[in-house]
Amino acid sequence: MSYLVYLLVRVALWLLRLFPLRVIARLGRAGGALAYALDRRHRRVAVDNLTRCFGDSKTQEEIRALARENFKRIGENFAAAVKTSSMSEAAIRECVELVGAEHVLPAAKDGKPQGRIIAIGHFGNFELYARCNYFVPGLQFATTYRGINQPLLNRVLQDLRNQSGCLYFERRSEGGALRRALQNQGIMLGLLVDQHAGDHGLRVPFFGRDCSTSAAPGIYAQRYRLPLHVAICYRVGLGRWRIEMGEEIPTFEAGQPRASEAVAADINKAYEVAIRRDPANWFWVHRRWKATHYRTKSSASETANPTPG
Repeated sequence: MSYLVYLLVRVALWLLRLFPLRVIARLGRAGGALAYALDRRHRRVAVDNLTRCFGDSKTQEEIRALARENFKRIGENFAAAVKTSSMSEAAIRECVELVGAEHVLPAAKDGKPQGRIIAIGHFGNFELYARCNYFVPGLQFATTYRGINQPLLNRVLQDLRNQSGCLYFERRSEGGALRRALQNQGIMLGLLVDQHAGDHGLRVPFFGRDCSTSAAPGIYAQRYRLPLHVAICYRVGLGRWRIEMGEEIPTFEAGQPRASEAVAADINKAYEVAIRRDPANWFWVHRRWKATHYRTKSSASETANPTPG
């Protein structure tokens, strides 16, 4: 049965790629609208999260409209990601703009390009982060992921992603390979850190409420002496996106490492600004503010998962 599902997914992806990007984006939006109507559980999660963040400034009707648009955006982005994963450089440049490349263009360090740590999130078509190598030459893009339990479907996802030229490291089994890559310089490592980080996360404010937040970007930046930035993918039209690279977030102060909480708080602030700018652009169907067992400052820093994704 699993192999049959694998074949069906392969055929569906092949068929989807036959259509123009804008057609695929429209199909994805239609699928997202259908999901909003049928998926009561995730619809409730989105409405609850939006109410938590915007309940003081928006009516329930406005919040429900945002949730509905968010489902459409998610459908559009996931469908479009199938197409953009295999598009040529010229085609990518027609639908993607990168702003702020000057913040991350490689600087020489010991005669080698200096790598970067990029805190990314589930904004827009976030799979496009892997295609940024076209806009920032000289750096090898890399990220981490967590493989799914179905090996054949996991293979489908990785086949899609590997076409980008980005390096992918399974965070539970390939930590050593990632560390070796970072030591060789020239790696721009993107870490998805906008979701609940579990009991090992830092308790850091997000939209005025403490939530479990990953310490990984700051830990990596300090450990490997790499600059840290935040990147956001914005939707600017049907099947069109703009990726904005932020200025460097300091990870050292007076020659000493900044507290992990302070670095994580700066990242959360950048995410919050991006969400307020376009509320429908973020992944609201995830419960970001879960209750966790509180850990002290030292224990959270020591046990933070170093390879989220």
